[in-house]
Amino acid sequence: MKLKQAYVIALGALALAVGAFAAIAVLRPAATAHSFEAVDVTGVDWGKDFQLTDHTGRKRSLADFRGRVVTVFFGYTQCPDVCPTTMAKLGETMKLLGDDSHGVQGLFVTVDPKRDTPQVLAQYVPAFHPAFLGLYADEETTARTAKEFKVYFHAQPPNEHGSYSVDHSGHILVFDTAGRLRLMMKPDQAPESMARDLRALLREAEG
Repeated sequence: MKLKQAYVIALGALALAVGAFAAIAVLRPAATAHSFEAVDVTGVDWGKDFQLTDHTGRKRSLADFRGRVVTVFFGYTQCPDVCPTTMAKLGETMKLLGDDSHGVQGLFVTVDPKRDTPQVLAQYVPAFHPAFLGLYADEETTARTAKEFKVYFHAQPPNEHGSYSVDHSGHILVFDTAGRLRLMMKPDQAPESMARDLRALLREAEG
């Protein structure tokens, strides 16, 4: 009798386990409906804020863009490859977003403030999208801001003509409408994928 009872209990436990797995399988699509294609860094304790100046001369912090999804890319205008490619992708992403693009703010933070003057940034950054802003600061503030956002950069020694390149990180940081760091996009992420992630954050704010 005890053996029979144990058998019945085991069958019941197995049925419950099967039912639980079935429920998870059914619910998984809903649970991951808003998963991101970029790296989700929600909850990290860095990337809190910055104090920079935009190419129009206005002092800026993340609070200025509250209510919009914000993309932040660190680079420099004389970068020959990653910077123009990434900025072009972000510009294409804005086009793909259509009317949703009004809820997104693109920011370009220079890691080369010696050469990237407000005038240079004003010509370079909006060329990728009219709403994009170029941000700059003195060298000390630039270094401190890069450290806060886990961005690496290092200027190479200048050549005989005074020209130099700057090695730097290539990821894009994405903040939600509440100003919280949420995503880290890799430079090889496609504009279509970027648009889906940004739109998901916008819809998240609406819900």
